[in-house]
Amino acid sequence: MKVKQISVFLENKSGRLAQVAMLLGEKGINIRALSIADTADFGILRLIVNDPDHTYQVLKEAGFTVAFTDVIAVEVTDEPGGLAQILQLLDRAGVNIEYLYAFVQKASNDALVVFRVEKLEEAVMVLQENGVRVMTDSDVYQL
Repeated sequence: MKVKQISVFLENKSGRLAQVAMLLGEKGINIRALSIADTADFGILRLIVNDPDHTYQVLKEAGFTVAFTDVIAVEVTDEPGGLAQILQLLDRAGVNIEYLYAFVQKASNDALVVFRVEKLEEAVMVLQENGVRVMTDSDVYQL
């Protein structure tokens, strides 16, 4: 149930994000979801893409500092309180969330939320036991 997220470390200067996006586009890599966090000196671009292994190689060969991170993608009812229900399940199980970001699926009424958690396997188990759909990596890459 793990999804490979690509983390790219970027200098915080004009054009670096555009370079990554153009490179991926030229190589036929489709971005499914992204998040960026920055400091004064650098940013961390987090990507869910259709082909993470190829993306890793493309970015490495282009000189970017790249890493894989295991995350989970969870289907969340796209209505008020939908996210709160998921967060409460994880909180009750003692699963700490390091960060999350969300996106909406094209062919569904649900949103997808990507979670980076400390206890990944435990989080998956708790969510599934409570009827929450934790998406497989191939489900996410094919969105």
